Amino acid sequence: MGAAAALLAAIAVAAGPAKPPIVKHPIPFPAKRKTEMAAYSKRHYGDDTYVLSSPKVIVEHYSVSGSLQSIFSTFAPDHPDVELHELPNVCAHFAVGPSGKIWQFVPLNIRCRHTVGLNYTAIGIEHVGFSDGEILRNAKQMAASLRLTRWLRCLYGIGTKNVIGHSESVSSPYHRERVERLKHQTHGDWTHADMQIYRSKLAQRGSC
Repeated sequence: MGAAAALLAAIAVAAGPAKPPIVKHPIPFPAKRKTEMAAYSKRHYGDDTYVLSSPKVIVEHYSVSGSLQSIFSTFAPDHPDVELHELPNVCAHFAVGPSGKIWQFVPLNIRCRHTVGLNYTAIGIEHVGFSDGEILRNAKQMAASLRLTRWLRCLYGIGTKNVIGHSESVSSPYHRERVERLKHQTHGDWTHADMQIYRSKLAQRGSC
Protein backbone atom coordinates (compact mmCIF):
# COMPACT_ATOMS: atom_id res chain seq x y z
CA MET A 1 0.00 0.00 0.00
CA GLY A 2 1.39 3.40 -0.99
CA ALA A 3 1.71 6.30 1.42
CA ALA A 4 -1.32 8.14 -0.01
CA ALA A 5 -3.51 5.03 0.15
CA ALA A 6 -2.39 4.34 3.71
CA LEU A 7 -3.25 7.90 4.73
CA LEU A 8 -6.72 7.63 3.19
CA ALA A 9 -7.30 4.32 4.95
CA ALA A 10 -6.27 5.85 8.29
CA ILE A 11 -8.62 8.79 7.74
CA ALA A 12 -11.50 6.42 6.91
CA VAL A 13 -10.92 4.46 10.13
CA ALA A 14 -10.74 7.64 12.19
CA ALA A 15 -13.95 8.94 10.62
CA GLY A 16 -15.85 5.78 11.54
CA PRO A 17 -18.31 3.83 9.39
CA ALA A 18 -19.89 5.53 6.40
CA LYS A 19 -23.31 7.07 6.74
CA PRO A 20 -25.93 4.83 5.11
CA PRO A 21 -28.29 6.15 2.42
CA ILE A 22 -31.05 8.03 4.25
CA VAL A 23 -34.16 9.62 2.75
CA LYS A 24 -35.19 12.81 4.53
CA HIS A 25 -38.94 12.60 5.15
CA PRO A 26 -39.48 15.16 7.93
CA ILE A 27 -42.61 15.27 10.03
CA PRO A 28 -43.84 18.76 10.93
CA PHE A 29 -41.93 19.98 13.98
CA PRO A 30 -42.70 23.71 14.20
CA ALA A 31 -42.19 26.02 17.17
CA LYS A 32 -45.43 24.82 18.82
CA ARG A 33 -44.30 21.19 18.84
CA LYS A 34 -40.86 22.18 20.11
CA THR A 35 -42.48 24.13 22.94
CA GLU A 36 -44.60 21.08 23.78
CA MET A 37 -41.51 18.86 23.74
CA ALA A 38 -39.73 21.22 26.11
CA ALA A 39 -42.72 21.20 28.46
CA TYR A 40 -42.85 17.38 28.29
CA SER A 41 -39.15 17.26 29.14
CA LYS A 42 -39.70 19.56 32.10
CA ARG A 43 -42.47 17.33 33.45
CA HIS A 44 -40.68 14.06 32.93
CA TYR A 45 -36.96 14.88 33.21
CA GLY A 46 -36.73 18.24 34.93
CA ASP A 47 -35.08 20.09 32.04
CA ASP A 48 -37.02 22.61 29.98
CA THR A 49 -35.66 21.88 26.48
CA TYR A 50 -36.52 20.11 23.25
CA VAL A 51 -32.86 19.74 22.30
CA LEU A 52 -31.26 16.30 22.10
CA SER A 53 -27.57 16.64 22.81
CA SER A 54 -24.92 13.90 23.23
CA PRO A 55 -27.38 10.98 23.12
CA LYS A 56 -26.33 7.95 25.16
CA VAL A 57 -28.88 5.32 24.03
CA ILE A 58 -30.33 3.96 20.79
CA VAL A 59 -33.74 2.31 21.13
CA GLU A 60 -35.00 -0.18 18.54
CA HIS A 61 -38.77 -0.44 17.95
CA TYR A 62 -41.13 -2.09 15.51
CA SER A 63 -44.20 -0.35 14.19
CA VAL A 64 -46.98 -2.99 14.07
CA SER A 65 -47.72 -1.60 10.62
CA GLY A 66 -46.86 -2.48 7.05
CA SER A 67 -45.15 0.54 5.48
CA LEU A 68 -42.88 3.51 6.04
CA GLN A 69 -45.74 5.78 5.02
CA SER A 70 -47.97 4.37 7.78
CA ILE A 71 -45.30 5.24 10.35
CA PHE A 72 -45.01 8.76 8.94
CA SER A 73 -48.79 9.15 9.07
CA THR A 74 -48.79 8.14 12.76
CA PHE A 75 -46.04 10.58 13.73
CA ALA A 76 -46.86 13.60 11.57
CA PRO A 77 -50.06 14.95 13.23
CA ASP A 78 -49.43 16.77 16.48
CA HIS A 79 -52.19 15.58 18.75
CA PRO A 80 -52.16 13.81 22.13
CA ASP A 81 -50.88 10.26 21.71
CA VAL A 82 -53.40 7.43 22.00
CA GLU A 83 -51.65 5.66 24.90
CA LEU A 84 -50.61 8.34 27.40
CA HIS A 85 -52.63 11.27 26.01
CA GLU A 86 -49.78 13.78 26.16
CA LEU A 87 -48.37 16.37 23.81
CA PRO A 88 -46.44 16.45 21.61
CA ASN A 89 -47.41 13.37 19.64
CA VAL A 90 -45.01 10.43 19.59
CA CYS A 91 -42.25 10.10 17.01
CA ALA A 92 -38.95 8.40 16.30
CA HIS A 93 -35.95 9.77 14.47
CA PHE A 94 -35.71 7.03 11.83
CA ALA A 95 -37.62 4.12 10.33
CA VAL A 96 -36.28 1.16 8.37
CA GLY A 97 -38.47 -0.47 5.74
CA PRO A 98 -38.60 -4.11 4.59
CA SER A 99 -36.57 -3.30 1.45
CA GLY A 100 -33.83 -1.66 3.53
CA LYS A 101 -34.90 1.91 2.78
CA ILE A 102 -34.27 4.32 5.67
CA TRP A 103 -36.42 7.37 6.29
CA GLN A 104 -35.46 10.14 8.70
CA PHE A 105 -38.38 11.95 10.31
CA VAL A 106 -36.70 14.26 12.82
CA PRO A 107 -33.24 15.90 13.04
CA LEU A 108 -30.85 14.32 15.51
CA ASN A 109 -30.70 17.45 17.65
CA ILE A 110 -34.43 17.29 18.51
CA ARG A 111 -35.99 15.02 21.14
CA CYS A 112 -38.68 12.57 20.12
CA ARG A 113 -41.24 10.83 22.33
CA HIS A 114 -40.59 7.16 21.67
CA THR A 115 -39.46 5.63 25.00
CA VAL A 116 -40.69 6.75 28.42
CA GLY A 117 -37.75 7.48 30.71
CA LEU A 118 -35.21 7.85 27.91
CA ASN A 119 -36.50 10.47 25.50
CA TYR A 120 -34.07 13.03 26.92
CA THR A 121 -31.05 11.01 25.75
CA ALA A 122 -32.21 8.41 23.20
CA ILE A 123 -32.35 8.12 19.43
CA GLY A 124 -35.39 6.14 18.28
CA ILE A 125 -35.39 3.75 15.31
CA GLU A 126 -38.66 2.22 14.13
CA HIS A 127 -38.81 -0.85 11.90
CA VAL A 128 -41.72 -1.65 9.61
CA GLY A 129 -43.06 -4.97 10.81
CA PHE A 130 -45.22 -6.86 13.27
CA SER A 131 -42.62 -8.73 15.36
CA ASP A 132 -38.94 -8.83 16.27
CA GLY A 133 -38.59 -12.18 14.53
CA GLU A 134 -40.04 -10.89 11.27
CA ILE A 135 -37.41 -8.17 11.15
CA LEU A 136 -34.56 -10.45 12.21
CA ARG A 137 -35.42 -12.78 9.31
CA ASN A 138 -35.46 -9.99 6.71
CA ALA A 139 -31.87 -9.79 5.47
CA LYS A 140 -32.25 -6.45 3.64
CA GLN A 141 -34.02 -4.76 6.54
CA MET A 142 -31.52 -6.09 9.07
CA ALA A 143 -28.53 -5.03 6.99
CA ALA A 144 -29.88 -1.48 6.75
CA SER A 145 -30.82 -1.39 10.43
CA LEU A 146 -27.40 -2.57 11.57
CA ARG A 147 -25.65 -0.14 9.25
CA LEU A 148 -27.75 2.77 10.53
CA THR A 149 -27.33 1.78 14.17
CA ARG A 150 -23.57 1.28 13.82
CA TRP A 151 -23.18 4.67 12.13
CA LEU A 152 -25.19 6.38 14.88
CA ARG A 153 -23.46 4.63 17.78
CA CYS A 154 -20.03 5.45 16.32
CA LEU A 155 -21.07 9.04 15.61
CA TYR A 156 -21.99 9.58 19.27
CA GLY A 157 -19.72 7.07 21.00
CA ILE A 158 -22.62 4.89 22.17
CA GLY A 159 -21.60 1.45 23.40
CA THR A 160 -23.23 -1.66 21.93
CA LYS A 161 -24.71 -2.45 25.37
CA ASN A 162 -26.66 0.82 25.15
CA VAL A 163 -28.34 -0.23 21.93
CA ILE A 164 -31.55 -1.60 23.43
CA GLY A 165 -35.04 -2.76 22.61
CA HIS A 166 -37.97 -0.77 23.96
CA SER A 167 -38.74 -3.63 26.34
CA GLU A 168 -35.33 -3.11 28.00
CA SER A 169 -35.88 0.59 28.71
CA VAL A 170 -36.49 0.39 32.46
CA SER A 171 -33.24 -1.52 33.01
CA SER A 172 -31.13 1.08 31.18
CA PRO A 173 -28.72 2.96 33.47
CA TYR A 174 -29.89 6.13 31.73
CA HIS A 175 -33.59 5.58 32.54
CA ARG A 176 -34.99 8.62 34.33
CA GLU A 177 -38.66 9.38 34.97
CA ARG A 178 -40.21 11.94 37.34
CA VAL A 179 -43.88 10.92 36.87
CA GLU A 180 -44.61 8.23 39.44
CA ARG A 181 -47.18 6.26 37.43
CA LEU A 182 -44.74 5.95 34.51
CA LYS A 183 -41.59 4.90 36.36
CA HIS A 184 -42.01 1.28 35.24
CA GLN A 185 -43.84 1.88 31.96
CA THR A 186 -42.39 0.14 28.91
CA HIS A 187 -43.39 -1.81 25.78
CA GLY A 188 -42.85 -5.39 24.66
CA ASP A 189 -41.17 -4.73 21.33
CA TRP A 190 -37.67 -6.01 20.74
CA THR A 191 -37.43 -8.45 23.61
CA HIS A 192 -34.20 -9.00 25.52
CA ALA A 193 -33.63 -12.35 23.78
CA ASP A 194 -34.01 -10.86 20.31
CA MET A 195 -31.92 -7.83 21.23
CA GLN A 196 -29.15 -10.20 22.31
CA ILE A 197 -29.19 -11.51 18.74
CA TYR A 198 -29.31 -7.96 17.35
CA ARG A 199 -26.41 -6.77 19.53
CA SER A 200 -24.38 -9.83 18.55
CA LYS A 201 -24.90 -9.04 14.87
CA LEU A 202 -24.03 -5.41 15.56
CA ALA A 203 -20.81 -6.37 17.32
CA GLN A 204 -19.86 -8.56 14.35
CA ARG A 205 -19.95 -5.44 12.20
CA GLY A 206 -16.84 -4.25 14.04
CA SER A 207 -15.92 -1.50 16.42
CA CYS A 208 -15.78 2.16 15.59
